[in-house]
Amino acid sequence: MNTDLASTSPAAFDAAVHATERLSKNRPIGNDGSLMTQQQPGEAGDATTPDLSIVVPAMNEEDSLKTLHKRVNEVCKANQKSVEIIFIDDGSTDATWNRMCELASDDSDRTQLTRAIRFRRNFGKAAALSAGFSVARGDIVLTMDADLQDDPNEIPRFIEAIQGTNRNQNTDNHPNGKKLDVVSGWKRVRHDPWHKVLPSRVFNAMVSKLTGVKLHDHNCGFKAYRRKVLQEVDLYGERHRFIPVLAAARGWRVGEIEVLHHPREHGVSKYGVSRIGKGFLDLMSIYLVTGYGRRPLHLIGSAGLVCFALGTAGMFYLSARWVISRIGEGEPLHLHATAIFYYCILAVLLGAQCVLAGLIAELIVSASAARDRSLRWLQVFNHGANASADPALPPASYSVSAVSGFQPNSGPANTIDESAPGESDS
Repeated sequence: MNTDLASTSPAAFDAAVHATERLSKNRPIGNDGSLMTQQQPGEAGDATTPDLSIVVPAMNEEDSLKTLHKRVNEVCKANQKSVEIIFIDDGSTDATWNRMCELASDDSDRTQLTRAIRFRRNFGKAAALSAGFSVARGDIVLTMDADLQDDPNEIPRFIEAIQGTNRNQNTDNHPNGKKLDVVSGWKRVRHDPWHKVLPSRVFNAMVSKLTGVKLHDHNCGFKAYRRKVLQEVDLYGERHRFIPVLAAARGWRVGEIEVLHHPREHGVSKYGVSRIGKGFLDLMSIYLVTGYGRRPLHLIGSAGLVCFALGTAGMFYLSARWVISRIGEGEPLHLHATAIFYYCILAVLLGAQCVLAGLIAELIVSASAARDRSLRWLQVFNHGANASADPALPPASYSVSAVSGFQPNSGPANTIDESAPGESDS
C-alpha cells in the first residue's frame, strides 16, 4: 500500500529528512508529512539513534541487495552495533526499488533499520551519497557498493579505525592508534579487469601527489566517516571520490585500511572509459577548490602579475631598441612591423584582466563568507528561541520520487509523486 506524502514537490522528502534528524529527540512526523512536536498515542517513533549508518547507492542491483542486507545485519549484530542501512535507488530500470521496499518493510528488529530513497532518474553516485548523508543518523557513516565486491566483515575494522583502537591503519601525518575522522578502504588486491585497475592506479598516484593526501585507493567506495565531517562537505558532479581530500583540507584526520575485494557476482560495472577523463577534470577542480578556494587572488592574480611583468619588460626592451635604432646608424626599428610588440601588448592586457578578475573573485568570497556567518548566527538564534524551527535544506542536485522506511505506520513505500518517470502501472 502506497501513501502519498505530498501532491507536489520534494517538500515531502524534506520532511523525511527533518524527521530522521528529530527521531533521536522523539520527534516523529505525522501522516501529513509534518513534524509533530509531541509523541502522539499509537504512533511510537524510533527514538534510538543507531551506532552506525550505512549508505548504499545502487543502480540495477536487484540480485545482490538481499544478500548484502543480510550480511551487513549479521556482522553488526555479531558486534553488538545498532545499524540503519540506507539504500539509494539511482534510477534503476529493474526490480531494485521493489527489493529495497521489501527490505525496508521489515522493522521487527529496531536495532537494524532499513530505509530507502528512490531517484526519478540516474543522477550519479555523488548525488546518491549526498541524499543518503542527509538522512543518516549514526555518529559513524559508512559507504559501500551494492555489488557484493565490498566485504561487510570489514565494517568492524572501519569502526575501530574511527575510534582509534585499530593499530594497523595507515595515516600520513598521524601515528597509528590515533582516532581518525575519515577512513578509506584500500583494495590492494583488486578483482577487476586491467583496463580499470591501471588507470585507477595512475589516477590515485596523481591525486596523492597533487593534494598531499596520500591514499593508495582514492576511488574505493568503501569508506567510513564521522557524521560531522559530512556536514562540511558538499557533493556534486563526481566529487564523491575526493571526500577524503576535501575533509583533509578542512583539518580532519584521514587514514586508510586494507580491505578485501571480491569479484562481482551479479550485474555489470556502471563505469566506462569516460570516467578517466572526468576524473582528471574533477582533480583539477578539487586542487583549485582546496588550494585556492578562499584565496583566488593568489592564483589568478599571480598568473596576471607574471603576464603583466613579461609584457612590461618586453615593452621596455622594444622601446630601448627603438630609441637606439634612431640614434645610431642603420635602419630604424618599426614597432608595428615587429610581432613581439603585439605579444607584449597582449601580455600586459591579459595580466591586467587576470588581476582584476582575482580582485572580483576575492570580493565574492568575502561577501559569501560574511553571509555564511550571518546565516549561522540566525540559525543558532532560531534554534534557541524555537526548537521546532529547523534551518531550510540546501538545494539538492537530485530529485526524489519515493522513500521507504521513514514513517513507521505509513506502509512499505511512500510515493512523493504518483506519476514518477519509469514506473509502470503493473
